Amino acid sequence: MPLRTLETWPHGAIMLDAEHTRFALWAPDAFYVSVELENGQSLPLLPLADGWFVITTRCPAGTKYRYNIDGELEVPDPASRAQAGDIDQHSVVVDPLAYRWQHSTWLGRPWNEAVIYELHVGALDGFVAVEQHLARLVELGVTAIELMPLAQFPGERNWGYDGVLTYAPQASYGSPEQLKHLIDTAHGHGLAVILDVVYNHFGPDGNYLHRYAKGFFREDVHTPWGAAIDFRRREVCDFFIDNALMWLLEYRFDGLRLDAVHAIEDPNFLQELAQRVRQQTDPARHVWLMVENEHNQASLLEQGYDGQWNDDGHNALHVLLTGETDAYYADYAQNPTEQLARCLSQGFVFQGHINRHGKPRGEPSGHLPPSAFVLFLQNHDQIGNRAFGERLHQLAHPQALHAASVLLLLSPMIPLMFMGDEFAAEQPFLFFTSHHGELAKLVREGRRNEFAAFSAFTDPHKREQIPDPNAPQTFEASRPVLPANSASSTTDLYRRLLKIRHRHIIPHLPGTQALGAEVLAVGAVSASWRLGDGSHLRIDLNLSAAPVLHSLPTGTSLLFQYPPQSAHRLDQGTLDPYCALVSLTAAAPLLPLDGERQ
Repeated sequence: MPLRTLETWPHGAIMLDAEHTRFALWAPDAFYVSVELENGQSLPLLPLADGWFVITTRCPAGTKYRYNIDGELEVPDPASRAQAGDIDQHSVVVDPLAYRWQHSTWLGRPWNEAVIYELHVGALDGFVAVEQHLARLVELGVTAIELMPLAQFPGERNWGYDGVLTYAPQASYGSPEQLKHLIDTAHGHGLAVILDVVYNHFGPDGNYLHRYAKGFFREDVHTPWGAAIDFRRREVCDFFIDNALMWLLEYRFDGLRLDAVHAIEDPNFLQELAQRVRQQTDPARHVWLMVENEHNQASLLEQGYDGQWNDDGHNALHVLLTGETDAYYADYAQNPTEQLARCLSQGFVFQGHINRHGKPRGEPSGHLPPSAFVLFLQNHDQIGNRAFGERLHQLAHPQALHAASVLLLLSPMIPLMFMGDEFAAEQPFLFFTSHHGELAKLVREGRRNEFAAFSAFTDPHKREQIPDPNAPQTFEASRPVLPANSASSTTDLYRRLLKIRHRHIIPHLPGTQALGAEVLAVGAVSASWRLGDGSHLRIDLNLSAAPVLHSLPTGTSLLFQYPPQSAHRLDQGTLDPYCALVSLTAAAPLLPLDGERQ
């Protein structure tokens, strides 16, 4: 792709100084564009080359405006930096320098230190309320929070993947300054902040680009959400890359997670985005780039991206923990133990292997470091895409889940947890939106029809019981409630495991290499890694109800065992049911932690 030319402009309302703002709209399918200010002024934009309309005028921060297209349609700025309410309200001119940063010297954290906590800002009641959770998360051992998408969507309730104004933080969550204060406060706690961004589609309600900028889309390629974004266009490519840079430079996010990049047809876009992020952010900063990618493109993780959410690892673990094999879990139904072993030793399970549709999926990944893979037991998708939003502790044997948590938090992969995991929240996380009219009906029916492939919902009457995404109570039911007593077996386990991770694994994660993984029995594996300091980390995991023959090499230090009483069986050469053992053959003597077994 060519670099930006003189004929391209930063999209949106850009303040040039305290009193002047430049408005720039790419509208190649419009004949006339004006900016309509809330005070009644109507200012025609000057048509320039390549479909641009631009004007510079006296206009301070806080000014509310809309664009008028051909005297027929008033629309929000597609690059609105803030909305005065919902998507049908005015856009607002924002001064990017208005916020005074308290932790301006923060440079982020190295990727090897990442312990990620995904959360939904709306479910926690907005930017200000999220700040109340930060100290608790730090005490637990979390080093980064990941915010589900914030781009302005229609209504007040949404997962965030229906965003239509990519540059505007959702107004119902708080102001741009409140978002910056949240990030600033997190940095003061030593927490990195990641943002989930959606560059593969726009939401179905409130997007007017088809009227005046059809070039945003290519009708010859379709995604599950409609016509694909046309990243071949310089103006379109810049729209999204400038957005990424805004979040990283203006808001000082520490990283981005790119949603469903398999739905982005142009691989050059992803490469250019990473390149420009690395070029335009301070090289002293630690800026993380992650992807979600069903195509398992290991090559992308060699082109400026730090890691990928590893659905393969989750799916194999989920089948082992629950026995569920419906829909996409069918790809893991036959050999989940072998697939888990491949994940632990090579990263991806599918590396060109044939999936249930008879098609090859993925690229070889065994050459990548374990930290290129983000491991999780559940996330917003894996909970919320269930009909009733059940969490894993409501589906799996509790001891088996705790054993899997040992693997999650002490393997050299990057661990991610979802809000509420750490105290086994009883509240579900359901799919919720706030659409209206015909769209609300389509979303409700589409949601219920999604589960026709699941054996429990082949009966249409059972599908009718699935909660309506648009009902306010669906959202209210999804808000996690902290227990009155903060002490719980899950919280205690997470805290102890993360303490060990910070002491014995994180400092030695750079340079780690997988040494292989062995299937011990159905549901039981043993995996080993050479850490960067030369020590050998080994995790022996039994998620089955049967004991498994087992032995530890001589000279091995047992770093952690779950459950604690399982150690008495080691002398008999047996790995207990629902058991996890973490051992370390150290390059130097270990310093024990309180409660650890040497």
